[in-house]
Parts: sequence; structure tokens; C-alpha cells
Amino acid sequence: MSRRLVSIAALSLAACTPAQDERDKFVSGDVAVHEVFWAVDHNTPYPFTTSGEISCVYYPEFGTEVYFEPAGYSKDSSIGTPLNKAAVESLKKDGMIPNVPYSIKKGADLSEAIEVGLRVCDE
Repeated sequence: MSRRLVSIAALSLAACTPAQDERDKFVSGDVAVHEVFWAVDHNTPYPFTTSGEISCVYYPEFGTEVYFEPAGYSKDSSIGTPLNKAAVESLKKDGMIPNVPYSIKKGADLSEAIEVGLRVCDE
């Protein structure tokens, strides 16, 4: 089952079930990124070779997972590139691997991209 379908199912379940604790809430979000606009708000060089979106999803088991998906690949059957440890561990546990063509620049600093994803889930 794709990550997005699981996310949608979890979101509808969470929407109908009152959370007992703030940490048990399901949260997700995304933000479009492009090399031309990256330098306006960030100090590190754009880490990807294409435009796309940074997305996040929060699950209590692993925490906030952050992914990158190239433009045009944000669909139900796509599994984005994990950008942080929580995303890597979650995919590993579910036996899933990214299935989108992606390009992270060699030696890229992903710290600001991860911060963007974490911030999206915090809003």
C-alpha cells in the first residue's frame, strides 16, 4: 500500500478520533521548492538537481519523516526520497524503497531541506 494511501487513511481516522495526547496526532504537509527561489530564504546551496516538493508526515512511532519528490511525481503510488533518519527507518520497517527518479546533488547539505520539512509539519 502506498505511503500516501496510508497517510490518507490515517488522516481520516485521526480526523474522526479525538487524540488523547498531542503526540498522537497525525500531521502532514508539503512545500514546493525550486533552485531559483531557494537562495532567497536559505543559506545553503539548493541540494537537489530538479524542482519538486519537500513533504513531511508525523507518526508517533518514528517522529516526523521528511521526503523529497521531484516535480510531477507527487502521486499516490510514489515513494519519495527520505531526507532524515525517521523517514529512512519508517521505509525500512515497511519494506519500502523510494520509487521516484531523484537527484540529490553530490555532497549536498540537506540540513536546511530537512528543517523546511520539519517546519511544515509544525505549522
